[in-house]
Amino acid sequence: MNLSRLARVSDFEWRLEPSGPMRVPGVLFADETLLAEMDDKVTEQVANVAALPGIVQASYAMPDAHWGYGFPIGGVAAFDADRGGVVSCGGVGFDISCGVRTHLTGLARDEVVKARERLADALFHKVPAGVGSTGPVRLDDRRMREMLTGGARWAVGQGFGSERDLERIESRGAVPGARPEDVSDRARKRQEEEMGTLGSGNHYLEVQEIRELYDEAVAAAFGLRKGEVVVSIHCGSRGLGHQVATDYAKRMLDAARRHGLSLPDRELACAPIRSPEGQAYLGAMRAAINCALANRQLLGHLVRQAFRSVFGEKEMPLLYDVSHNTCREETHEVEGAARTLFVHRKGATGALGPGHPDLPDDLRAAGQPVLVGGTMGTASWILAGARAGATRAFASACHGAGRQMSRTQATKQWQGREVADDLAGRGVLIRCRSMRGLAEEAPGAYKDVRRVVEATVAAGLARKVARLAPLICVKG
Repeated sequence: MNLSRLARVSDFEWRLEPSGPMRVPGVLFADETLLAEMDDKVTEQVANVAALPGIVQASYAMPDAHWGYGFPIGGVAAFDADRGGVVSCGGVGFDISCGVRTHLTGLARDEVVKARERLADALFHKVPAGVGSTGPVRLDDRRMREMLTGGARWAVGQGFGSERDLERIESRGAVPGARPEDVSDRARKRQEEEMGTLGSGNHYLEVQEIRELYDEAVAAAFGLRKGEVVVSIHCGSRGLGHQVATDYAKRMLDAARRHGLSLPDRELACAPIRSPEGQAYLGAMRAAINCALANRQLLGHLVRQAFRSVFGEKEMPLLYDVSHNTCREETHEVEGAARTLFVHRKGATGALGPGHPDLPDDLRAAGQPVLVGGTMGTASWILAGARAGATRAFASACHGAGRQMSRTQATKQWQGREVADDLAGRGVLIRCRSMRGLAEEAPGAYKDVRRVVEATVAAGLARKVARLAPLICVKG
């Protein structure tokens, strides 16, 4: 990235001053090395987002930002409906409500390593993964509607998990305002047999050792102990969410023209929040969020079953389930006054600080768990929301390592078998459906997740709690 347009605010914050059609500045959180490694397209997209009507405060990019559809991946922006604010499907992404869910196991690393082959096989056979995979639930019209409005609550009601899980899921397992009637028949059809499936691409199921703790008090509140094992699931709304985004990208382009909106990029197709088109997208998107929450709840149930087949009865409580491709209606303080805003987070996770009323009682003093996915060969992280983050970027933080190389480039540089053998040599057991997919997700295709985390923490967006090292990774 060319840094000449950016003003350094600190070693971890850079400002793009408004110019041309920009209504607010751009703010990028990163150290100089991470920033220099970003494509110039990130700056362009941050500026384009800053030109959208009703944007509040700034157009933000997280330390893991890279080029995306419309918004950069790692982009955050909030819009005020009272001031002509818009909603954009490019600001949410195609995998609506893709997110991470982490379960505690209470098992020590040595216990898991002794049974690693059996456990890897059990997870691989129990959890459907990959393109075209089908899950344990078939949805007719009635059950589809119930799932789209009920989310993880619906899944628990079907016997997948317990009521205790819901306290550790954003929005207590289901976002209000979902409108299944605004989800197309094609989107519903794509999801009829995909509930409880992991998908492909960068989605994964990973068994991880808690290698380091950085905040003992918060770690204790989260139930984390050094040397124990957790399980993380990274997945989203599967075919339904992708189809919702596809449907509304076309509709919003027409809506923007009808409402006289000037778009700096057609991929930023949007509609006024209070317009019929804006309300329809919000209703369909919320339904897709609930689909993702239900899907991860089912996956959590299948993971528990796999562990029990190897280790006997285990409770495996849920630490947290957080999404990172959403638009949420939230209250934030702006210029000394509370305002209702529609916060787009694309490849960025919410990061509520200590004391926030939306957190469960037993987590409120510590802050929200922020689950940051790494790569198969490095590490993932658990952070906690910071008080300062509420005024920094609408209580948002990074979501992962962030790609630094396209999938096509990765497959030219690595072979899937080579990646699997290399990881095995590092003590990471791989189970996958596609060797090509494994090459696309080679660790070298991603940024250094440690640097991303350090920049996130230094910028005041979150606090370090734990580093997780992979032991087993299951991919589609």
